[in-house]
Amino acid sequence: MKIYFPQWQGSGTGKNIEDGAKAILKYLNDPEFVHIPLSKIAAGKNGERKHHINNYDAITDQLSYLKIQIDQTQPKTIKTIGGDCGLEIVPVSYLNQKYPNLGVIWFDAHADINKPCDSPSCNFHGMPLRTLLGEGSDHMNPLLFSTIKTSQIHYVGLRDIDDTEQSRIDQGEIYAPKIINITNLIETLQSKNITNLYLHFDFDCLEPNDYNKTYYQVPNGVTISESETCIKALQENFTIVGSSVLESITTDVSELHPIEEIINLLMNT
Repeated sequence: MKIYFPQWQGSGTGKNIEDGAKAILKYLNDPEFVHIPLSKIAAGKNGERKHHINNYDAITDQLSYLKIQIDQTQPKTIKTIGGDCGLEIVPVSYLNQKYPNLGVIWFDAHADINKPCDSPSCNFHGMPLRTLLGEGSDHMNPLLFSTIKTSQIHYVGLRDIDDTEQSRIDQGEIYAPKIINITNLIETLQSKNITNLYLHFDFDCLEPNDYNKTYYQVPNGVTISESETCIKALQENFTIVGSSVLESITTDVSELHPIEEIINLLMNT
């Protein structure tokens, strides 16, 4: 199943996140993508905070619809153009239910593992992994097909971490190297008998000098070349059952040129 879901409400105001997703959709020019509509409930400057989550009603409204669509379709694989990282709770929890011991590769500058009550921003795109662990807001749990374990999470490009997130990473002994080591990542996954992977790709994992059309720019990221090599190695050694491309904000398709190979690897292979 190919999904186009330009959710922006999880990022707070979400400047250009929806339009950035639209540019990737236009670049791919693939009619197989199913369009998931955004909620008409007020969000952004007019949104409400509930349960320590900004735009809570809009987010849960549209994620509920996404869950229904996936549940009715029962796909074997999911590829998603988004949108902010908060949308991941539905496809990842579905694929985890379908493929036990799913390995989750989180290409991201941010840990996205805050509890709502600990989040400095109260933006849901900083909470999906904590939610997937079943440790987020209880009010979000009905959106999950299943919960994951800390041993399933593997970060690539992580470098902007809140103190509360670092504590959870340390407590859970979550794979979070400071420097990318593809051989070590593959060996770690194999040691856990993981065979199926979900590749979450937030473009802010990249070094801004390589690509800076992202919602956040965080120095000292992984290079485009390193990312391409890592994705190819994972595809060669494991079965990729899900992938996403998220939080690119350029509205100009021509500006996607530096990341075209990453998009093609994740959405077309």
